Amino acid sequence: MTRRHADALQAILRNSSSPWMDGSGELGSVVISSRVRLARNLEDVPFPHLLSENDASSVLKKVLQAADSIGDKGFGGPVIQVSLNELSPLDCQVLVEKHLISPQHAEGKAGKGLLLRRDEAAAIMVNEEDHLRVQVLRSGLELEEAWVLASGIDDLFEQNLDYAYDERIGYLTSCPTNVGTGIRASVMVHLPALAVANETSRVLTAVNKVGLVVRGLYGEGTEGQGNVFQISNQITLGQTEKEIIENLSLVVRQVVTEEIKVREMLFKNHRIEVEDRVFRALGILSNARKLTSDEAIKLWSDLRLGVELGMVPGLEIKDVNEILVLSRPNFVQKYFGAALTANERDVRRAELVRKHLASRGV
Repeated sequence: MTRRHADALQAILRNSSSPWMDGSGELGSVVISSRVRLARNLEDVPFPHLLSENDASSVLKKVLQAADSIGDKGFGGPVIQVSLNELSPLDCQVLVEKHLISPQHAEGKAGKGLLLRRDEAAAIMVNEEDHLRVQVLRSGLELEEAWVLASGIDDLFEQNLDYAYDERIGYLTSCPTNVGTGIRASVMVHLPALAVANETSRVLTAVNKVGLVVRGLYGEGTEGQGNVFQISNQITLGQTEKEIIENLSLVVRQVVTEEIKVREMLFKNHRIEVEDRVFRALGILSNARKLTSDEAIKLWSDLRLGVELGMVPGLEIKDVNEILVLSRPNFVQKYFGAALTANERDVRRAELVRKHLASRGV
């Protein structure tokens, strides 16, 4: 990694704000972000879980060479090239907390790499579950826009690399559920009103019944912390990318409708209780001297609901969304440049959140 790339990456790691978290985009009051990932593998090369360290390094070299041939224009902006073995474990975990790599990608760094657009909107994980995972993130419900960019990047790499592809079934992937188009489209939603009304389980169970899968804040194997859930397609074989995206968008719109309906009911019939919940969260976040990560994300959810309902003048959704990153354990340690005990993290986290809100005049 060149000094220029290293400096740019460190700036990203210390920044709690990302364009895809700015609250813009369609249905941004409920939908935090849209993401499209494409799984691709190189022809005649074992899948990453079977690769030797030398072969993994060879795959990374080929992908980086292809990226050099494509240039920044192919990504739509300047790109940072990173070999994960050049990063500390802390830096890798911050990338996970910012949703720029997966928890799996942060484990066992030999031969693993990352191509990251500087505005964090597009990335390629190298040697994660597949040789390439092309990822695009957008704010709000913008799956179609994310797909267009991801597909464009993928097409350029396919011109420079020999992909593992079968004329009958499509792209070959490490996980059978990704075979075919190799697309995993997901939408991150915030559902606090459904949680208050004890309706979350009913709505998300219905989502599962139509062939979609619901995961937590950091994807597979994680819980819905802060009433945040990721809804994604489960199968990629037998459907076109257009069909997958249209189906997911339709279901997400129905979930959003349910959430907004319950918000309106709560605000109409239980306004004092909602206001009390929101302003208690704001009061604690603005004044607490210690905050655990679990407490911070629960309070974040209540505060974001208040901002979404227009109850907190001076705060925008993007301001609240930053708390989602800056309150995470590894980001706190990265920000203060030191390994911290759990108690020290709680103190520093509270300090960081207080300063953030104070800078917004709250």
